[in-house]
Amino acid sequence: MSSTPRRTPRSGTRKVAVAGVALADCGRVDDATPYALHAQAARRALADAGLDRTVIDGFASAGLGTLAPVEVAEYLGLRPRWVDSTSVGGATWEVMAAHAVDAISAGHASAVLLVYGSTARADIKAGRRTSNLSFGARGPLQFEAPYGHTLVAKYAMAARRHMHEYGTTLEQLAEVAVQARANAATNPDAMFRDPLTVDEVLSGPMIADPFTKLHCCLRSDGGCAVLLVAEDHVPDMAKEPVWVLGTGTSVSHTTMSEWDDFTVSPAALSGRRAYADAGLSPADVDLAEIYDAFTYMTLVTLEDLGFCAKGEGGPFVEKGRLLRDGALPVNTDGGGLSACHPGMRGLFLLVEAVRQLRGEAGDGQVRKAGGRLPEVALASGTGGWFCSSGTVLLGR
Repeated sequence: MSSTPRRTPRSGTRKVAVAGVALADCGRVDDATPYALHAQAARRALADAGLDRTVIDGFASAGLGTLAPVEVAEYLGLRPRWVDSTSVGGATWEVMAAHAVDAISAGHASAVLLVYGSTARADIKAGRRTSNLSFGARGPLQFEAPYGHTLVAKYAMAARRHMHEYGTTLEQLAEVAVQARANAATNPDAMFRDPLTVDEVLSGPMIADPFTKLHCCLRSDGGCAVLLVAEDHVPDMAKEPVWVLGTGTSVSHTTMSEWDDFTVSPAALSGRRAYADAGLSPADVDLAEIYDAFTYMTLVTLEDLGFCAKGEGGPFVEKGRLLRDGALPVNTDGGGLSACHPGMRGLFLLVEAVRQLRGEAGDGQVRKAGGRLPEVALASGTGGWFCSSGTVLLGR
C-alpha cells in the first residue's frame, strides 16, 4: 500500500494527512454528556493516530459551549493557536476540514483536531429539549415559519419537485433507505441492522409528503473525531496516512424562495471545486459517504457530484448500486438512515471514509477487483435544507 497520494495537493505547500479517526459511544447513550462524548472521541482518535495530545495546535468544534470552540477546547485541556467554529449545519465538518487543510498547508497549524458529540436522542427522551424542527421566529425565515414549514417539509418539497421534473418515483427513493439498511447490517455500531424492504418504507407513517418515517434519518446519540496533520507528523504516526487530495465548499440559501432550483443542491459546486483541487473526476472515486438525513438527499447529491446526469438519480440508485459490493458503494456504514445521526453527521462521513481506505471496516469493508482496497473516497456533507455543502476527497 502506497502512502503517496495520486497528486500533490497545493503544490509548494505542506501536504495534509488524516492521522487518526474514532467514534465515541454511539446509538443509545443515556449516561453521558456531550462534553464526555467529545472527550471520548478525542482520546480515541489520538490513540488511533499514535500521537500525543501535545501535538495538537488547532481545534475545530461547533454546536456546543457558550464560546465554541474555546469552551470545548478548555474541557479537553487544549489551548490551540488556531480555532474554527464554523457552523453551517450538516456540512460543517467538511467545511471545517477544508479550512483546517488550508491552515495546515499555510503553516498556521500543524495538527488540527475536529471533534463532535451530541446526546440529541437522550435529551429528547429525558425532556431536556423538544423535537420541533421549525426555524425562523425572526429574520427572513419568519415568513415561512407561520405555515409550519419545518426542516423535513423543506426537504419534502424539494423531493416532490424532483419527482415532478424527472419522474423520480417513491420506490426509487425507498431504494436508498433499503440499501443503506443492507450496508448497516455489517456494521456492529449501527442502530438498525434488520433487513428492510421497499414496501416497508412505503407503508410507514407519513411524516411530510412524500416522506414516510423510513425516508427520514434516525435520531441517536454519539460522537466522533478526526485528527488532520501536516506531512511532518507522518513518520511518527501509528498507521499509514490517508491523504487529503482536495476540498470544496459552497453555500446556497436559507429562505426557500431564494433557492433557484429545488432539484440542484450546493454539492454541484462544492463537488466541482473538490475535483478540480484534487485533479480527479467522479470516475476516480471508489466509494462515497454522503449526508443522508432524507433519502432524497442521497439521490440528488449523487447527481450533483457527477455520478450520474441530472434527473437520472432515480434509475441510478436502483439494482443495488449503492451496496457495499455495488457499482458505487455509498454510505457503507448505513448512513444517517440506519447507522447513527446525532444531530450533525458530517464528521462521521470522514471517519467512515478513512476506515474504508485503511481496510478497517471489518465485514463492511469495500473491496475492488481482486480484493484490493479502495484508493479514493469522497465525503460530502449537506447543511440546513440544502443550504450548504462541503466535499472532501481522500486517498491512499
